Amino acid sequence: MACARVPLDEQQVTEPGPLGKDRTLPALHPDRMEERCFVPYKPPPEEGSPAEVEEFLEHAKFITEDLEWLLTLPHDKFWCQVVFDESLQRCLDSYLHHAPRSLDLATLPSSLAVADMQRSVHRVVFLSFLRMATHKESKDHFFSPTVFGEIIYENFLFDIPKILDLCVLFGKGNGQLLHKMIENIFTQQPSYYSDLDETVPTVLQVFDTILDKCGIHCEGATAMEPVKLNAHKQPTAMTMSEQELVDIILYLCDSTTTIHAFLDIFPAACSSFHSHGFLNRLTTFYETAVPDLEKAIKKRNFDDKALQEDAWRRLSHSCRKMVEMAHLLLHNTCLQPILEGRENMQTFAEELLQYFTSFLPEKRFLSDYDEQFPIADDISLLQQALPVIDETRTSYLLQGVESAWDSVGRRKISSQMHSKTSSLLSARQGAAGGAAAAACSSSAGFIPQEVREPGGGAEALLGVPTKGNNGAVCPVSGAELESLLSCIRDLLPDLGEGFLLACLQEYDYSSELVINNILEDRLAPSLEKLDRAMPRPVKEELPAVLNNRSNVFDDDEFDVFRRDQVDMSRIWKGRRKGENIREMLDNKQHIEEQRARYHAYETVVDEVVIEPGDSAAAYDLDDYDDEYDDTYDMNQVGANDLDGDSLLNRRPFTVPQVLRKANKAEEEEEEEDDEEDALQNNVNRDQFVQDPALLRERAEARRAAMQQRKGFRPERPSNVVGRPKGQGQTTETFLDRRKKETNKNRVANHNRRTMADRKRNKGMIPS
Repeated sequence: MACARVPLDEQQVTEPGPLGKDRTLPALHPDRMEERCFVPYKPPPEEGSPAEVEEFLEHAKFITEDLEWLLTLPHDKFWCQVVFDESLQRCLDSYLHHAPRSLDLATLPSSLAVADMQRSVHRVVFLSFLRMATHKESKDHFFSPTVFGEIIYENFLFDIPKILDLCVLFGKGNGQLLHKMIENIFTQQPSYYSDLDETVPTVLQVFDTILDKCGIHCEGATAMEPVKLNAHKQPTAMTMSEQELVDIILYLCDSTTTIHAFLDIFPAACSSFHSHGFLNRLTTFYETAVPDLEKAIKKRNFDDKALQEDAWRRLSHSCRKMVEMAHLLLHNTCLQPILEGRENMQTFAEELLQYFTSFLPEKRFLSDYDEQFPIADDISLLQQALPVIDETRTSYLLQGVESAWDSVGRRKISSQMHSKTSSLLSARQGAAGGAAAAACSSSAGFIPQEVREPGGGAEALLGVPTKGNNGAVCPVSGAELESLLSCIRDLLPDLGEGFLLACLQEYDYSSELVINNILEDRLAPSLEKLDRAMPRPVKEELPAVLNNRSNVFDDDEFDVFRRDQVDMSRIWKGRRKGENIREMLDNKQHIEEQRARYHAYETVVDEVVIEPGDSAAAYDLDDYDDEYDDTYDMNQVGANDLDGDSLLNRRPFTVPQVLRKANKAEEEEEEEDDEEDALQNNVNRDQFVQDPALLRERAEARRAAMQQRKGFRPERPSNVVGRPKGQGQTTETFLDRRKKETNKNRVANHNRRTMADRKRNKGMIPS
């Protein structure tokens, strides 16, 4: 493997070639790629038949196993697979294209196995993209930043559509990781900024396409184009087919959700959208297309009421995302520089006021925006940061906002609530009141105009229950729940937190519905029976873990949980002070203790002599055990047989081998002595002098047996003479001559040839 601290793009590796010879290749080379076929992704089945479910589970299992194998590869192998394996890129692209979005998951069949497998695929795909976006995994495994940017850009590992899909698929719960990942991509390859600038007009084309499909002509980028002669024949939202209307809403929902996720995760992209006039086009589209689409869904008779309800839910979601997109653009391009105290704050404030002024003709958009993000709070912030703001202009904007609410026939909450809480809101002026109103409005789910009308609109048309979000479950975190309770209690301080928690749970944690139903006395029957001053239930404190722990080290001398004082002299880290390693290793006291213990076993007592006065020992011997079988105690079975001695005599005690002091060489000598003794015992004692040849033969046999036992292989005799000249030499002779030439410096003229080669390599001796 290549040496450490060298970028992967500069590393060289040596691997065996196809002909058996080693070859040197760059670390990133197509030949180093593993042959593996990654299958494309297919979404979960909509119908949910057993055969389709089984096919999806098997298909998704292959993808999960392949991507887990990819993630376990080392750094160089991983990048060879990523760069040169086209099937891997097709697999990842297919998931980004076909994976169900958050709104699609609610319509899929509820199967636990399908959900678990989908989560597994979702996880490994995200980890694969995350590793692909990391140019430095450790100090030893990294890319040169410039080369990394070229690799991901030239090989299309990432592009703007992929980044948009990554944000909408993995943004929930992984926002920080995705932000770092996309920021690293744009930092290492600035060409993505130019690609983003070229992508924004394509995003704007989405709005134009929807307006054209709906037969709507609006002022904007296409205003200068001549009107086509057949424009009056184009279908509208009311006249087009039901499937076309649903497709348009799906297209709008997917586009707005994707763009909002991208801007939310990567705020640096707001400047590119801002430079193309995206905000003005967005507000114009909202004001023109949304009312027609809402009217079409509301008035048309759908064959499938569930499809109508789903279309309404997706359109509501799209409206909320468009309003949040506008807020993100204003916040990151105008408000954030003011909060950070940058230079030219007056310029940013003037630009923000101009945008608010441009919103005044867009009555529908302005009222929806003010409901989620009160404009009064932003103007109050500007007045605090820049006291020189013209009050006449700000008053005109606030009056325009109130006029927008009146023109669309809506009030911020309801007439009764406004009359009951006007005194509370007037008493809470400044930043505190604005923050509370913003929390209340932002926490409530955004619902279009007709849904908020009491007693009518889409709720009466579609038969939607009085719960928020069509009865869907909306679990919130602890911090969000405290924010909702604080928002409601600011307006209704007499109510108990226990009662408010029950109301929030009933209305799916929608603070707007809770406040509205409480003030209008339209609570559910189950809530009417509750005490309105009911306190919040007290959580049972779990017992301390330390009090219930059970451990094998309880009550020992180092148990700090039960002992106030511990002998610190017996605790140290590393080598103890004054301790010598050599003395510690030479200390064989523990072996001596064990030797004394085993020496005690050498004394074997067959009979116990009892003194006349030792009555206790006699009692112990005469003590009768009921469970002892004494049938054969008086008869020594087998004692008088020929092998009786083996039954009555004990085997002599043997010291364990671990306690013996003799080393290995002495053991071998003892074995050889035993063999020689055995051989000598078998020799004829009348023979005065044995045959020397026979002795040498026996010694050679013993040596060969010992070498065979130890695995020794005798060295082949060297043959450097070979055949006479002209008859050719064998391979063994050639190898022996080379070995002799290489190792001749071991006998005489030490290092002569080595030093000569060194001088020749340095140019001291002409070759």
